[in-house]
Amino acid sequence: MSSTSSVGGPSGVGGTAVAPGRRRTPKLGWNLLGLVVFLVLGFPLYWMLDTAFKPAKDAIDPDPSLLPTGLTLANFKRALDIADFWGPVGRSLVVSLSVVVIGMVVGMLAALAISRFAFRGRKIVIVGILAVQMVPLVAMIIPVFLLLNDLGQYDKLTGLIVTYLTFILPFTVWTLRGFIVNIPRELEEAAMVDGCSRTGAFLRVVLPLLAPGMVATSVYGFIQAWNEYLYALMLMSQEHQTATVWLGNFTTKHGTEYAPMMAGATMMAVPIVVLFLLVQRKMAAGLTAGAVKG
Repeated sequence: MSSTSSVGGPSGVGGTAVAPGRRRTPKLGWNLLGLVVFLVLGFPLYWMLDTAFKPAKDAIDPDPSLLPTGLTLANFKRALDIADFWGPVGRSLVVSLSVVVIGMVVGMLAALAISRFAFRGRKIVIVGILAVQMVPLVAMIIPVFLLLNDLGQYDKLTGLIVTYLTFILPFTVWTLRGFIVNIPRELEEAAMVDGCSRTGAFLRVVLPLLAPGMVATSVYGFIQAWNEYLYALMLMSQEHQTATVWLGNFTTKHGTEYAPMMAGATMMAVPIVVLFLLVQRKMAAGLTAGAVKG
């Protein structure tokens, strides 16, 4: 007497075959949705590049073509001729890198204190960090202007750097706190048992695991400082303008030169793209990769 088992077979529960089309349909739907999202998000970038390389007359054509009609580098030359380009870009790089370095050092120490140590007023500090992020930046422009003017920091890069730190530091502290909390305390304690000091345990155990979070947070801070426009416009003079304010030179009383403006925007996007290409592997790395000893 023989019996045939039909449970747990590859064709499904109870031996019932599952049609391959049923499995493919949801996956195909998600792929189509992802393609639509990619097209929607990528179209502005494509249009910027297309306008930057097309002849200037085609950029103001009332019936534009979605496909490139011609390629030219004249728009980039025009963008460089309208106003000094390298000066504003250099100032933006100095400001952005300074904000990232100072913000990461101060933010990491603050996040470590909040996440690893218990002290009086800890909850108040956490609530204060969240509250600062809720304040609209435009609401602080006049107080910041008056404060920098009284301190003699108006129209100075140091004043602009301090201003950017006021709204980038809270995000940095809050984000790094989340990363540090996810790193088990037992790893530090094990290192201290092996003879490391608290500082040594942080540098040898916590810091390597925190690196992906620091990279992601620093990229955000760099992008925020690089793309900021309002404070750079209000706090810096024409002689000390940053790259975002430099783009305003393409709008004059005669109108806006769209093709050179898109060429300038393309050149401004290059540092962000280069930075992302350099750190993309770190951003994708797991926080606890290699944390467990074999």
